[in-house]
Amino acid sequence: MNKSIAVIGAGSWGTALAISLSGKGHSVRIWDVNQEHLKELAENRENKRYLPDIKFDDHLEIAYTVEEAVRDAEIVLFSAPAQHFRSALDGAIPYLTPEMVLVNVAKGIEQKTLMRLSEIAFEKLPNAKYVVLSGPSHAEEVGRGLPTTLVAASIDVALAEYIQDVFMTDWLRVYTNTDIIGVELGGALKNIIALGAGISDGMGYGDNAKAAMMTRGITEIARLGVTLGAHESTFSGLTGIGDLIVTCTSMHSRNRRCGIMIGEGMKPSEATKKVGMVVEGMFTTEAAYQLALKVGVEMPITEQIYNVINEKIDAREAVTSLMTRQKKHEKEDVFRKS
Repeated sequence: MNKSIAVIGAGSWGTALAISLSGKGHSVRIWDVNQEHLKELAENRENKRYLPDIKFDDHLEIAYTVEEAVRDAEIVLFSAPAQHFRSALDGAIPYLTPEMVLVNVAKGIEQKTLMRLSEIAFEKLPNAKYVVLSGPSHAEEVGRGLPTTLVAASIDVALAEYIQDVFMTDWLRVYTNTDIIGVELGGALKNIIALGAGISDGMGYGDNAKAAMMTRGITEIARLGVTLGAHESTFSGLTGIGDLIVTCTSMHSRNRRCGIMIGEGMKPSEATKKVGMVVEGMFTTEAAYQLALKVGVEMPITEQIYNVINEKIDAREAVTSLMTRQKKHEKEDVFRKS
């Protein structure tokens, strides 16, 4: 059942998935907007910039145009950063056919419109065969074939099962879900909490603080998600608490690393630059803060992280604000508008 697959975006995650898919025998062509980066990939047969020391096999080819990548593909995988998904899709649309299955692995909310990425896709292509692939997964581990679990989510369960079969290996286990809203929001919003966990670590706070950040963080993620139509149970699964755990606890997480530097006193803009790759949580915090205001959902952790990264307050003031909020019952208003 080997497939022809195009990968749009040659960052660490797109490369890791391309390596995994080609290792399974699929014919994979990878393209990136950065032509110099593509030349380096072709010359080195590895992604030295974002995923070093993992060689490409013969089933993985470098494409120098979107048309070359997408031509005759059965599956088109988008791994561009969330804020560039719209432009990546626009670039591919002239070469897409109705039979192609579109898979998106970016995690975020578009800042300008506050749209989820599937909303952008269906706005552009109302009849698209669209699947979200998400879950607790660091590119560094997937590229090396370490055991990982993902979720393929689609409104069409048969489509999710198709992608499940295409991606699944002995070490990469894929589950299915029909709750696109919950899967997308879990993957996007956990980056905000990972920033907060990093800030907490950078300030020298302990495990108690991080546990509180993560637990109350998933609560407000679920609160927004349920308000927007997601299923509550999704947030207790791989793309909710699972993705939150891996992103808040690992140094592979660029969001956590960025947060640590902010907690140590570095300006947010300087910390983002030092990470050297896109820190999705910085963009998603802005979008989620505005979205929460729009729909009337209380997200106190997101609000305080928003204030910190916009330098309205420092991190210690944010902690004080959170710790001295009005007392509540733990389950109060968890899944209702505040």
